[in-house]
Amino acid sequence: MNPTAPNHFASGQVTFLGAGPGDPGLLTLRAVEALASADVLIADPQVLDVVRVHARAQVDTPLQTPADEASIPADVPALRDTANLVMTAARAGKRVVRAVTGDPGLDGYVAEEMLACAAEGIVFEVVPGIAAAVGVPAYAGVPLRDAHGTDVRFIDARTADERCWTEVGASDATAVVSTSLDSVAAAAGELVSAGRKPDTPLTVTVAGTTTRQRTWTATLGSVAQVLKAAKVLPSADGGQPVIAVVGERSAAARREPLSWFESKPLFGWRVLVPRTKEQAASLSDQLVSYGAVSHEVPTIAVEPPRTPQQMERAVKGLVTGRYEWIAFTSVNAVKAVREKFEEYGLDARAFAGIKVAAVGEQTAKALVAFGVKPDLVPSGEQSAAGLLEDWPPYDPVFDPIDRVFLPRADIATETLVAGLIELGWEVDDVTAYRTVRASPPPAETREAIKGGGFDAVLFTSSSTVRNLVGIAGKPHNVTVIACIGPATAKTAEEHGLRVDVMSPEPSVHKLAEALADFGAARRDAALEAGDPVTRPSERRPGSRRRARS
Repeated sequence: MNPTAPNHFASGQVTFLGAGPGDPGLLTLRAVEALASADVLIADPQVLDVVRVHARAQVDTPLQTPADEASIPADVPALRDTANLVMTAARAGKRVVRAVTGDPGLDGYVAEEMLACAAEGIVFEVVPGIAAAVGVPAYAGVPLRDAHGTDVRFIDARTADERCWTEVGASDATAVVSTSLDSVAAAAGELVSAGRKPDTPLTVTVAGTTTRQRTWTATLGSVAQVLKAAKVLPSADGGQPVIAVVGERSAAARREPLSWFESKPLFGWRVLVPRTKEQAASLSDQLVSYGAVSHEVPTIAVEPPRTPQQMERAVKGLVTGRYEWIAFTSVNAVKAVREKFEEYGLDARAFAGIKVAAVGEQTAKALVAFGVKPDLVPSGEQSAAGLLEDWPPYDPVFDPIDRVFLPRADIATETLVAGLIELGWEVDDVTAYRTVRASPPPAETREAIKGGGFDAVLFTSSSTVRNLVGIAGKPHNVTVIACIGPATAKTAEEHGLRVDVMSPEPSVHKLAEALADFGAARRDAALEAGDPVTRPSERRPGSRRRARS
């Protein structure tokens, strides 16, 4: 009998899925597909946040509780709680995804769950993931093999017996040891007792592949002293898992030029972005590419105009041919017009024959998502001034209509209106939405802002300075303040903030780039002085440098 053949009495199926060591970007395409179709998601706690974002909003994530072994009859094999959850959901005909840290093929408990499925004839599949023992060394800059080749041995210190330690200790193989932070020294001692020299290099990496990753270089004989000197041991977090690589490839001289991940310019920095997640999407992606953790805090909320009649007349004018152009200066303006269109049962076809302008990449993307391709996006500065530089003057010969519809915020400046009028256009300047100060963020976020828990803040306008200070308080003086331009910097200084970084251009992406340059220079200065590389938040009073799970 084929153990994975379908059971005619049950239609459920199980996908045993490897979620990798922690970096969400290491999920495979097949894993994302499986998660998108899951009815039930049962995940190791360490990777639940990594996989849940790819599952449907309706997916069931049952709570896992320790099994009460006393309640299981003696003649029934005991299964862990996760196995019981998997089997119960599969028997009910559900599509179950069982997500584990690393790779399911290296998890002995998951093997038991697979055997249980096979015994009942429940269909299952395995989606491999990147094993921590392979992925973490790669992120730590420690290749396990080179052109000369060598044996690589993988050891789980929790289950390794004397024979295992003896075999590895007597060889010159590169040893990859899965253990815990407070057990590294004991594992090193086992290898020395088995024959490895005490001066054999090793690296110890905690929270591998995440922005909390930290790696220490030592030897088998000195690792206990190195971790103690780094003040990570003794620690209440000593039980967190680590990957230790033993062998010449983990020597400091070899590792330093290959440490691509931890040497990113903003590695581990918590950067506050005073925008919504939607507005900050591409900016946050850019910050992540520099090694930072982006934390979005909206400082404004968008509400409909107090009197909607002006907006209603303008939208009807679009349909009746009143306008030659419509200019969108923000994503919120696109959203406001789109909502009004939907209210009237209109769609993007109503833009036929109308030229469309957009300021900014995100505004253009919002229009494309609506089904409208902009005819004009500034070739230079993404601002009202940049749009005016490329806007054509009104020509009565080529332009049958001389009117522009400008939907915008109630607090927008008059720069664009005045510039269009100067170019000969008539402008219907319409309040499409109002901006009001957002509600305060959670208490934890406010405390982090005022207490120095963030490493940097990106201010993209004067209003973001005023509103953030108003709803959350003034950032701590250890926090790096980055401003998009002189006017924003002046507002920040008026609020008692020291401006550390100024964007060379009024662009959010140039602002992030300038912050990355600042971080790189700061890192280089620390290395040149022989000092440890620390984040700005680690300078605040009472802060402690320690590895966190």
